[in-house]
Amino acid sequence: MDESHNEPVISFAGVRLGFGEGDVLRGVSFDVAQGETKVLVGESGSGKTLLLKLAAGLLKPGAGSVRVLGSDLGAMRERDLLKFRRQIGFVFQEGALFDSLSVAENVAYRLNEDGVNEAEIDERVREALHFVELEEAIDKMPAELSGGMRRRVSIARALVSRPPVVLYDSPTAGLDPVTAQTIITLILRLRDAQGVTALL
Repeated sequence: MDESHNEPVISFAGVRLGFGEGDVLRGVSFDVAQGETKVLVGESGSGKTLLLKLAAGLLKPGAGSVRVLGSDLGAMRERDLLKFRRQIGFVFQEGALFDSLSVAENVAYRLNEDGVNEAEIDERVREALHFVELEEAIDKMPAELSGGMRRRVSIARALVSRPPVVLYDSPTAGLDPVTAQTIITLILRLRDAQGVTALL
């Protein structure tokens, strides 16, 4: 019988990671099931962003294992990790938009990199911006957007390639409570509408 559908989408087992002055992460273990949104809570410097970077294969654990979508990330070569990362959406804390590109170009960036044809790119960019309720901002530049709008564009960019996993690094940091609630609602809608597994 195939047990793979019961395997967690994200699994940390005894993960340790440190930088010179001792371990920041000391034996971290948790699983995230298909379609689950797991929220990591901790004070600044406690290692939340490190956990996201480990889940994206941007860092390797000093000890223990990190498995995502059935792959042991610590054992993968860089070439395979690049392919793996195409299945992951990442929303950075400050939005990390390209200031010289329009909203549409920012959202389309990965699709262009992947060689998707122009008609499909246009359709998927519009679909992603519709999802985050920002269709009217399609031709704007990042400098013209509020902090909350930039964060929503960042979410649109993360979901445009329809990844099964999205990692959010403090997506509501620095936002007012109403805007923060809008971002949380979007994250939950993405889970409910598309079955996305998320680490937040």
